[in-house]
Amino acid sequence: MRFLRFLLPGIILIFLIQPLLAEKAKSQSDTAHFYMKHNFDVLKYILDIDLYNCYLAPYPRSFNASLIVSLRVDTALSFICLNAINSSIEIDSVRLSGISFTHLNDTVKIMLDRWYQPGEILSVNIFFRHKDIVDHALYTGNGYVFTDTPPEGARKWFPCWDRPSDKAKWELTAKVPATARLGSTGYLADSVLSGDTIRYHWVSDHPVATYLITISSKINWLIHTGYWHKLANPGDSIPIRLYYKSGETLNIINNTLNPVTDFFAQKFGEYPFEKIGFATLNNTFPWGGMENQTLVNLRPGGFNDPNLIAHEHSHQWFGDLITCGTWADVWLNEGFATYCQNLWLENSEGYDAYKLSMDIVANYYLGTNPGWSLYHPQWAIHTPSGNELYNQAITYNKGACVLHQLRYVLGDSLFFSALRAYVTDTAFMFNNAITEEFVQKINEVTGQNLNWFFDTWVYGPNHPVYENTFEIIPLGSNSWKIKLVVNQVQTNAGFFKMPVQIGVSFTDNSDTLFQVMNNSNHQNYEFLFGKEPQNIDFDPLRNILLKQSTTIVGVKNSGELSGYKLLQNKPNPFRGSTSGAFEIPRQETVTISVTDVNGKTILVPIHGLYSPGLYRFDFQHVSLSPGIYFLKMQAGTFQETKKMVAFQ
Repeated sequence: MRFLRFLLPGIILIFLIQPLLAEKAKSQSDTAHFYMKHNFDVLKYILDIDLYNCYLAPYPRSFNASLIVSLRVDTALSFICLNAINSSIEIDSVRLSGISFTHLNDTVKIMLDRWYQPGEILSVNIFFRHKDIVDHALYTGNGYVFTDTPPEGARKWFPCWDRPSDKAKWELTAKVPATARLGSTGYLADSVLSGDTIRYHWVSDHPVATYLITISSKINWLIHTGYWHKLANPGDSIPIRLYYKSGETLNIINNTLNPVTDFFAQKFGEYPFEKIGFATLNNTFPWGGMENQTLVNLRPGGFNDPNLIAHEHSHQWFGDLITCGTWADVWLNEGFATYCQNLWLENSEGYDAYKLSMDIVANYYLGTNPGWSLYHPQWAIHTPSGNELYNQAITYNKGACVLHQLRYVLGDSLFFSALRAYVTDTAFMFNNAITEEFVQKINEVTGQNLNWFFDTWVYGPNHPVYENTFEIIPLGSNSWKIKLVVNQVQTNAGFFKMPVQIGVSFTDNSDTLFQVMNNSNHQNYEFLFGKEPQNIDFDPLRNILLKQSTTIVGVKNSGELSGYKLLQNKPNPFRGSTSGAFEIPRQETVTISVTDVNGKTILVPIHGLYSPGLYRFDFQHVSLSPGIYFLKMQAGTFQETKKMVAFQ
């Protein structure tokens, strides 16, 4: 269906929006900045670790290590404190600028050899052991040894300042059996074979957050190497290293990795790091994937999942190059990566595939929304559990949908220009960003004050629930008027200002689509046409993903009512969304439900008290499996059922 697009003015009624949202957001960001600061800045971790015995049955988790932590002093100090979980780490001694230590309550306090003043650089050498315990940070078994530490598990396998805001360079020397292959963050400086032992030396000259540092290794791992050529200078290339076990196939990841890197580099700037690395682990790995800087870990079979590859690879820009400043800002990592995997789908399979996938993302949020805001200020201070922090509905899905809606508000050209400007801003590159800074950057690049958008969709909870009414009025002389009232009825959130698209179909089978700004509740619009309108669609392209999936549009009574009636939904068969209508001659409580062939209720698009009239309703349920369903109406003693067919 081809739509013509034009803007018509509406009649605006005044509605008071929550006045303190912007001030509240600023207060929250001030808090975030405060908790990003401490009295020193870690510059580099240099870890020398002996993992040799971890590869041998019974695969202990114990190892010995020496760590040098170099740091710059921000505030005059005579001691430093680092995170080190007592149940995992045993500190033996400290040297260099460290002269003594205490290790209590998961914190190692290191007394220094003197007072150090702001700007001075010092190093402490910590000798420690990892205990043979299960701590869900260091994993061993059947020849695998790997780490996985989001959000704050790095403190379980080496002492560190374990917050995302203090990124530091990384250097690792690891002693392993000669048959082991070991990857880590950065580039491989050298590997030295001596008898039955090999020492791998990995270096990252780019700062990395502690939770993005990894050791990934296995006895008899296979390594596939390749190169990605930079877009601006094809003669300059980035090495690709794929770690995998015998029997795994590389066809899909090999066919995906270079094109997806090209795509993200075109959108967001050149790939920023020393190498591109992926490794598949075993079933003890707790995630689908983990975006460790320059070495992504994947679940078994992950090389065969282009969406997973795209999601994790996009983190090298969103999460690794620019890391969330606090955990309250984690949506800047995961919401962006979820959106980027769908952008890749759009690039590889077209906009319809992208939009269908985003509809599924939105429906998951709508079905499981816990009612939190996307920005959760307490998380800047107190790190939540992993289940809270990495909540699929909020952190991933709502975050991705907010970006889709921002794209809708700005248009493609301005949206992608703003994202690229954010990613390539040297203030953020290889550094951190908080939500307030992202908002400021978008406002700066677009030349607009978009606080109204972020105040509700990011800083506020939940989403709008629309119940709109319209009336088609013949004026004579081939002229018709549509009166539309846009209503938001949610009680768990404030008003959501948004541009909304209105689709109108006419009796001559033509259509048009136009856009109005909905900036107050109960807002009235009038539209004049020189041909007869037949129907109206509110947000027909579903660009406002985060709204109640049962958007109600009523048609007021304009003549004799024939009685109770349930009209057949259209289209039928349908995919993803369809529309229906019902008529009642008197005020009734009406329930419209969708059931499967076994009588199980799948969803209830209509339930409420309605005045006499003819009503049209839309509903989306893109995750319905193909098959036969029934649309059922109950109004007083009246019942009627229509058969529906959903298809792929």
